[in-house]
Amino acid sequence: MPRKLPSRAAPAALVAAALPAGATARGADGVRYADIPADAYAVVAQLRAKPGKEDALRAITLPLVAQVRAEPNNLLYFLQESRETPGHFIFTEIFASQADFEAHNRTPHVRAWFARLPDLADGGVSVIRMGILENTALGR
Repeated sequence: MPRKLPSRAAPAALVAAALPAGATARGADGVRYADIPADAYAVVAQLRAKPGKEDALRAITLPLVAQVRAEPNNLLYFLQESRETPGHFIFTEIFASQADFEAHNRTPHVRAWFARLPDLADGGVSVIRMGILENTALGR
């Protein structure tokens, strides 16, 4: 039987607390699909917690969401967790370009997060580099 995910009583407060001083998150309306350029650089990544480290990995990963969304050329950053396997995280990321994605991986907050993974994650981050097809097919 699947385990129930822990309650997230105040996700907005967690996100607000995770923002670095002076940073702002994307607007409440979010990103419109039509506004994502066809040549944007998309990534789907996954990561699994070591047994018993699910809560600790979640705790260091949640603040990353607001920090990455505040990066200037991040178009979308979405964190998901498996309902069947807590501690299995999937990231959906879209950046304006590959160079912007590479710059994202060099930011202090992402580097600090990666430095914590050996203690908390079962293996590394698996990354699939993707292209945007819908906007290309629609002529956008």
